[in-house]
Amino acid sequence: MMTLPTNLKHVATGQELTQLISEKENVMVCCGRMGPMCLPVYDIMKNMEDSGNYNHVEFRDMLFDSPEAAIIRNLPDCRSFMGLPFTVYYKNGKVAKATSSIQNMGQVKSIIDTVFAQL
Repeated sequence: MMTLPTNLKHVATGQELTQLISEKENVMVCCGRMGPMCLPVYDIMKNMEDSGNYNHVEFRDMLFDSPEAAIIRNLPDCRSFMGLPFTVYYKNGKVAKATSSIQNMGQVKSIIDTVFAQL
């Protein structure tokens, strides 16, 4: 099974992803490679996870080149994406937001605070 060498928890199969988003309310998955546009996003996710301020969010990575990543690559929300990583935010089992290419901490925080707002 192929996974990325990051400090995040991994999603290796489409079945794992389907189960995760059905069981957890808020899931952020960064689907990419170990490249210059992806690494900063993994670091941001790990920093947010470690901060303790985002315990209501499940942070995961997924290897873009795995056949199993077709579950993300083929999403209608990702159809026009040109750059890696594909980052998908799932709320209650549905895609709430999807972004491509590099993101900074402010952008990710803004999306999470909006899409996964705690009432």
